[in-house]
Amino acid sequence: MPSEPAQKPEPSIDRFRSLLSKAKTARLIRQLKQNRKRRCRIALTGGPGGGKTTAADLFRREIGERVVIVPESATLLFSGGFPRSDQPRAAAAAQEAIFHVQRQLEEVQSFLYPDRILLCDRGTIDGAAYCADSPDKFFSSLNTSFEAELARYDGVIFFESAAVGGLTIEGGNPIRNESLQQAVTLDARLRELWMHHPRFILVRHDASFFKKIALGLAELDNMVNEFAADRAKETTKRASRPRT
Repeated sequence: MPSEPAQKPEPSIDRFRSLLSKAKTARLIRQLKQNRKRRCRIALTGGPGGGKTTAADLFRREIGERVVIVPESATLLFSGGFPRSDQPRAAAAAQEAIFHVQRQLEEVQSFLYPDRILLCDRGTIDGAAYCADSPDKFFSSLNTSFEAELARYDGVIFFESAAVGGLTIEGGNPIRNESLQQAVTLDARLRELWMHHPRFILVRHDASFFKKIALGLAELDNMVNEFAADRAKETTKRASRPRT
């Protein structure tokens, strides 16, 4: 049953504006245009209980071998016995491990299925929302940058947490341990980071989970078809070039 909605922090792009200047944003857009000629990687993210994992599985079943799923690294680690703690340094170390596993999972799937579209259940940006350190410090400690990690993904579909509407987030992922308020806070922090991506799509909470997932799947279908069309054009262009 729905309860009173938890207080929702309003995302503010100004909070993390220093992470991505106008020059960096322009460079990111150019890089993404180049990336689309050779691969497609879409991040499905959002606060706990948003429905992203369900959407990814349904979409895979719908279009089959055109896509491959990159599973959520945090769930893999914690369900396998990786230590979990609220102690700040231990939590930061866990997020570093999750970051590296996420990266390598994406690479493995890219190597195994080079012609498929990758649907990533979360992405390497997510760890900055779960870490007490500033995003700059988080990415710097991993020898990377906010811009570089955004550039890994050609598109982002953000599923707003059901907690925003006061709905329970229990019963989905057994590894999830956030309270309703924690889920709302994480949803806002994640959105503040991912909304910097030039191809960011927000799927808002809806009292009807069916309607929300249907909307998310429609957005995902549009994005996949757009990238597939770009890839087909590039393939045709290459084939028409005279051989020397």
